[in-house]
Amino acid sequence: MRLRALPALAVAGLLALTACGGGSSDTASTSSAASSSGGGELTGTLTVFAAASLTDVFTELGDQLMAENPDLQVTFNFAGSSALATQITQGAPADVFASANREQMTVVTDASLDGSDPTVFTENVLEIAVPPGNPGGITGLADFGDADRTIAICAPDVPCGAAAEQVFTAAGITAQPDTLEEDVRAALTKVELGEVDAALVYASDVQGAGDGVEGIEFPEAEDAVNEYPICTLTGSQNPAAAQAFVDLVESDAGQQALTDAGFRSPSS
Repeated sequence: MRLRALPALAVAGLLALTACGGGSSDTASTSSAASSSGGGELTGTLTVFAAASLTDVFTELGDQLMAENPDLQVTFNFAGSSALATQITQGAPADVFASANREQMTVVTDASLDGSDPTVFTENVLEIAVPPGNPGGITGLADFGDADRTIAICAPDVPCGAAAEQVFTAAGITAQPDTLEEDVRAALTKVELGEVDAALVYASDVQGAGDGVEGIEFPEAEDAVNEYPICTLTGSQNPAAAQAFVDLVESDAGQQALTDAGFRSPSS
């Protein structure tokens, strides 16, 4: 698999981002129209398949790209990376893929569906999310092994679930989850609704939830750092727009947006 890490970029002033203009889980549609107009502006439809944890920041970046290119429509399919990789290999129309770990990107590159070399553009770590006030009295990762607690984690086939298994192994904990969620946003929602005492989500999700949850950091999180790769896809019907979106994610403005959303710069 061809994968290179994006060097850490110097922090620059973040360009103004427009407010989110639509739902965070728009169904991806077939890309259409030419990739650029005679004046150089991007046109048509750009479809981005991205890990659920990227919902807020990618929606903002998509709004920015559309503001700069009024004839371009950016749509997103946010879900667990494993589901997205499967959809892409089964022929779902998409222009860009951003995974929450290397393994699911490998599914796409092994099928020779990557249109550009995947680049690691950010990192994330797990954090414990609890409802406001922490009514379950969660103090740390050990509580995830307590059968009397109501716990949510991601299913093991998605990146947040794979990372959870790594931290449980590192901590010597046998987890006792009450529910296995299809992606990290589903696990976070369980906490926001007060349906569980705690969930393992990403640090960026805790930050993005604002006052809706409280976060508890734990040292074993560093044993499962998720690296996020991105690439254009060979089946892209709008390759110019696809590359423009990747370039925006990797730009100083894109990196600042990710940092502001609770993600981390690539370590190498």
